[in-house]
Amino acid sequence: MSATSGISRRTEGRSWVSTLFSYASRCKGKMVLSVIASIASVAAGFVPFYAVYRLMEMAIVGSLTWDGALVWIAVAAIAYVLSKVLFGASTLLSHVSAYAILESLRKDFVSKLMRASLGTVQSKSIGSIKTVFIDRIENIEPPLAHMIPELGGSLILAVGLAGWLVSIDWRMALACLICVPLGLAVFASSLKEFNAKYAAFMAESAHVNSVIVEYIEGIQVVKAFNQASDSYEKYANAVKAFKDFTMEWFKSTWVTMNLMSSIMPTTLLGVLPVGLALYLGGALFPADLAMCVVLALAIVDPIARFTSFVNELKSMEYAVADAAEFLDLPELPEADRRATEVKDSSVELKDVRFSYGEGEEVLHGVSLSMPSGSFTALVGPSGSGKSTLARLLVRHWDVDDGSIAIGGVDVRDMPLEQLSGLVSFVAQDNYLFDASIRENIRLGNPAASDGDVEAAARAACCDDFVSRLPQGLDTPAGSAGLELSGGERQRVSIARAILKDAPIVVLDEATAFTDPESEDKIQRSIARLSAGKTLLVIAHRLSTIVGADRIAVIEGGRVIATGKHDELLSVCPLYSRMWDAHVGARAWAAGSSGEGSTR
Repeated sequence: MSATSGISRRTEGRSWVSTLFSYASRCKGKMVLSVIASIASVAAGFVPFYAVYRLMEMAIVGSLTWDGALVWIAVAAIAYVLSKVLFGASTLLSHVSAYAILESLRKDFVSKLMRASLGTVQSKSIGSIKTVFIDRIENIEPPLAHMIPELGGSLILAVGLAGWLVSIDWRMALACLICVPLGLAVFASSLKEFNAKYAAFMAESAHVNSVIVEYIEGIQVVKAFNQASDSYEKYANAVKAFKDFTMEWFKSTWVTMNLMSSIMPTTLLGVLPVGLALYLGGALFPADLAMCVVLALAIVDPIARFTSFVNELKSMEYAVADAAEFLDLPELPEADRRATEVKDSSVELKDVRFSYGEGEEVLHGVSLSMPSGSFTALVGPSGSGKSTLARLLVRHWDVDDGSIAIGGVDVRDMPLEQLSGLVSFVAQDNYLFDASIRENIRLGNPAASDGDVEAAARAACCDDFVSRLPQGLDTPAGSAGLELSGGERQRVSIARAILKDAPIVVLDEATAFTDPESEDKIQRSIARLSAGKTLLVIAHRLSTIVGADRIAVIEGGRVIATGKHDELLSVCPLYSRMWDAHVGARAWAAGSSGEGSTR
């Protein structure tokens, strides 16, 4: 991503400020109280200064006594403690508000992912989702939690101290603040290219992060093909480029930032000469002169704090803008939240056309009928559109033209919750949670009993591998199911679909990773799964669908033939070639297995 694209991306749609304010309004009461506590803290913070002033005044005129001094010391101490308590209360309220905003953002983030089409969500990399959900949103907390009590309080304190100086003598105030505009002017000069530099920094950061992830995830391939040196060079170059960019940016701001830091604390260069001149001229009392010196030193810190928040504000801008990019994802339209009555579990595709985004059309007027309780299979070369058809049925996307109906009702006219209840979808890349196998199966029906779960596991032919596990069904599946093989994960997913007991079942190449020895078991599990249900199978192995009521051959986004297995062998050359290739592959596998067993 270029710097320019990074900036333009953040100027489109809602501004990050409006997005943040929309969430801040949800905890408006706490934030208002935080502001009030911050102002009260600043007000209490003025009292010790005034106490010092009175003590100096008494010392100069010779009326200072222990009794009088102790009173003002006590007043200063109480005010100091009170200011810290109020500041703590402001900080507490601002942190509670900040984390409430983070909680709302993350809840809305997940809610948006649930309401957006799955195809749209899956177009985002898991890395970008994780970065925004965990890192970017977390970056909102520090500036948000500290701006109200610290930045707001600092600005109020600076204004109050400046007003106090004016009340003593406007000339002293001018002498004190003369360097502030100069320092801020120097600071402003360093911000001329700040937006472009920050956007470029974020782009460089994103690039180096992606290279690091690529290097770590591909380490097995790198080692297998002896590409360690070339791959490491790419990794090292990306890290070095990021370092060089960061150092160059730092060096470009070094002079101005240090110059500003040098100018801002030099208020005494103006206060002392002017103050002495006014004192010697009889226009300023000694106590007032001393107070002006104290205030001149105190006013620098709150002004300097403001400059330190600029970088945090920019970080928050990017964080909110990146979150807003997900929050603005298009949702699948739902005309009515009420469930629509469907007459049966039949599926009807009429002249379905579809393209991914602005790309070329991938489905060209597909029409297909699946009667209630039938077993339909989709076969065809890779990229022919089989999986796209299956995913359109469960509304991972919406069709561009035509319609898909269940029981005579267009899937776009029923709530997503109802559609989810009607269809079980088992994909090739099934995800298992880091929980027991039993709980992963129970996801199909959270109210199911242990007996129901075990029956579903047996029906999906899970019992043969489950029986070998140390804790049976209670064995942890591991993170993302990594403790199980690909075929075992698929059978757990089929068991989940059996337990769900939806009237329509879609298997998207769900047997792709199954070894040849398990084919009979998978066929039996599919038969049990489809009993009395409408079954749509995208076939990876043609042997698993020879008993289908209807097989649709897809090529180039069109249905070129339909029929039973024997019919298609004689009338569809493509299906015949696919079958011959499948039988040949099975024969080779069987031969290899036999050969291996004689060694």
